[in-house]
Amino acid sequence: MIDCDQMPTSRLQDEQEYTLSQPRLPAGPAVKLLFWLMDRVYGPDASLSKFRVLEVVARVPYIAWEQVSYVAITHTHSTPGFARRIHSEIATYRDQQDNELYHLLILEELLQSERVRQGFWRYRVVPQALAWFYYHLSWLLFALRPRLSYELNAQFEDHAEHEYMAYVASRPELETRRWLSDFGDDYGTFDSVADLLRNIAVDERHHKLESLERVEFARFGAGTK
Repeated sequence: MIDCDQMPTSRLQDEQEYTLSQPRLPAGPAVKLLFWLMDRVYGPDASLSKFRVLEVVARVPYIAWEQVSYVAITHTHSTPGFARRIHSEIATYRDQQDNELYHLLILEELLQSERVRQGFWRYRVVPQALAWFYYHLSWLLFALRPRLSYELNAQFEDHAEHEYMAYVASRPELETRRWLSDFGDDYGTFDSVADLLRNIAVDERHHKLESLERVEFARFGAGTK
């Protein structure tokens, strides 16, 4: 996630090799459907435009978890210790939301710098519809059985991690393309677009691992003391 001590290129390249050497998590029906729809609308090949759509959707589980958790606090305020543990989890959901938001803003900036044309319906309306579906599914699963919502998010983030790394591996020209951004002070500075995208992939891995860790507890306030 966001880290003031940026990894050097050699370390990020090692992270890329590690990701691509690992098998992907088995995807459940909901994730398979989501990515099937994305492939139908945007094509099977990875692209910055497709990653932007991915990041529109990526934030919504954390928003859903935060909102359900606030409802849970309302119903558990008579046990302040438990409510406090739930609230501590909310802080991590906010951090994850912010991290995904930077991904989205950075990708939008990259696309605008390349003057990539993005149609209103395919790249504005459809992503919002996908996010709406994914939000409500994440919200419902989290309210009924948090474990399922965490597993769903882990599968989504694992897909994103692998797609970013595979995209960089297939485009060596990104190694020499400089990344100049208004978000450098907020997200970090990188020598190339390749390093930027690798770092985003590492962020997605962290999100995946955090979700998998929560699966083991699968209740409000998971993982807190």
